[in-house]
Amino acid sequence: MEFSIKEEQGFKYVEEGEGEVLILLHGLMGALSNWESVINQFKGKYRVIIPMLPIYDLPIISTGVKTLSKFLHKFVKYKKLDRFVLLGNSLGGHVGLIYTLKHQDYVKALVLAGSSGLYENAFGGSFPKRENYEFIKEKVEFTFFDPKTATKELVDEVYATVNDRHKVIRILAMAKSAIRHNMAKELKHIQIPVCLIWGKNDVVTPPDVAVEFNRLLPNAELNWIEQCGHAPMMERPELFNEHLNRFLDRI
Repeated sequence: MEFSIKEEQGFKYVEEGEGEVLILLHGLMGALSNWESVINQFKGKYRVIIPMLPIYDLPIISTGVKTLSKFLHKFVKYKKLDRFVLLGNSLGGHVGLIYTLKHQDYVKALVLAGSSGLYENAFGGSFPKRENYEFIKEKVEFTFFDPKTATKELVDEVYATVNDRHKVIRILAMAKSAIRHNMAKELKHIQIPVCLIWGKNDVVTPPDVAVEFNRLLPNAELNWIEQCGHAPMMERPELFNEHLNRFLDRI
């Protein structure tokens, strides 16, 4: 990724452009580079900020989605941000939902893509063959409609992560936290506009999940992307950006 990562006061983040603020939240196995096409498309008109969520840096006892939401608020206060649009993919969407519930006055609108929070079919409770490169490659390809989206660079990154004992313990703890923290009963309290951009072929958070989010969120709209899996901003970036741009223009 060509963007420089800033490090200040214990925070690592990317910041590009000027204008209204878009905060982008990556998923559990995601990275800042997952949002590269969104940054390139919107940095000419918006101030795009991606904080690096400290998934691997938390004490194991406090590794969970609520802790990430608290971290996000510390970052927002440090940067003196207000009335921003929050975008989240996968676990990042879940963190965005928890954050919005607690700090709705800070968030102008929410965009979710393949968000957890209701149901997710993730790696499961363990990585039984984590030392098997082909097994990990298959798991990464499972995330996308087109397996070729899982580049060797991406597979190598995930393989290295799941074979780091310190990291894999936290990944599993975070995944379990996300599954425990089902938000079905809380979504009715989120009154701000929510844009759902979902891959029609998502097998991690299947289409039924998007339909349920759309039903439970009072002010939501649902946009489908055909031939697309769990990370539409990576797999079908042009269509993702079209849906996002229309939503931002409308709000």
